[in-house]
Amino acid sequence: MTEPFIVRRETQIAAPRATVFAFLTDPDKILSWMGTEATMEPHPDGLYLLKGIGPRNGAARGAFREVVPVHRLAYTFGWDGGQEVPPGSSLIEIDLFEQDGGTLLRMTHSGLPSEAQCISHSKGWAHYLGRLTSAAAGLDPGPDKGLPNERM
Repeated sequence: MTEPFIVRRETQIAAPRATVFAFLTDPDKILSWMGTEATMEPHPDGLYLLKGIGPRNGAARGAFREVVPVHRLAYTFGWDGGQEVPPGSSLIEIDLFEQDGGTLLRMTHSGLPSEAQCISHSKGWAHYLGRLTSAAAGLDPGPDKGLPNERM
């Protein structure tokens, strides 16, 4: 059976894989493109906690499942207080490939419970991957105005 509620996105980033990986795992670098507070323990079963995203500056929480430096991350994901997508209820997988002198980031977000959540998270990923693409390339993505009334 195929799971229908999956978000897939790709973005080309003008930076080496090591730089992109750091922008996905180093709390200080993450805050340049997403959130207001981050706690990352990038090892299997380590904490993924990102505050200040989503409506009312919510917090996303999960646990790392796979960490292969400069190549791959997989972590569970959900929203503190979220009933539809609670902490740890979905899975984010990010693969990094050398391409065209930079990095191709391929992201899959699976385990979403509905079409509405899939649409909402797709919009969030479009917003935040655009910001990551700028930040990792050494550009200032500017202040994050977020997505009003929507969860990523």
